[in-house]
Amino acid sequence: MEELIATKLNLEMACNDDVLKVALQVVPAYACLVPENRAEVTTEGGLDLVANFEKTKCVVDALGQKGVVVSLFIDPEERQIEAAKKMGAPVVELHTGAYANAWGNETEVEKQLDRLANAAKLAQQLGITVNSGHGINYANVSRLLAKASFNELNIGHSIVCRALSVGMESAVAQMKTLISNAR
Repeated sequence: MEELIATKLNLEMACNDDVLKVALQVVPAYACLVPENRAEVTTEGGLDLVANFEKTKCVVDALGQKGVVVSLFIDPEERQIEAAKKMGAPVVELHTGAYANAWGNETEVEKQLDRLANAAKLAQQLGITVNSGHGINYANVSRLLAKASFNELNIGHSIVCRALSVGMESAVAQMKTLISNAR
């Protein structure tokens, strides 16, 4: 598989045995564990590490033994971050959907920004690398980065949509400018 990929493969995957089996054969550089619900169009929330600790830890351990850097897609909650630390996950991706969905309600936007900032700070204090994603776009990215620090932002949908109007190169350049200016 490595000979077919010019960059590092990042596999977003569910925590189930069939998907894990494939991941252990492919051995991506990175794997982000996400909740999966066949009825969803997109992910509506983070993994519940507290309720699914043993199952998730087994997947984290199996991938980690193969050298895969594992990220856990979680809601910005203290108990989820502490569970991620306890299971040895090196990276979390904070679900920013509640922030994105609060747009237009200033009180709720501030509440969600505070949740994200506090969660990012706690995870960083625990030695966990912090990424974020879901619903981040050209209108809300600057405000998010003014409040919290992240290693990586996952913004695919917004960029691809903008690229339909301005082209991929321009869409990426515009987002990079917003990110650089906010940091």
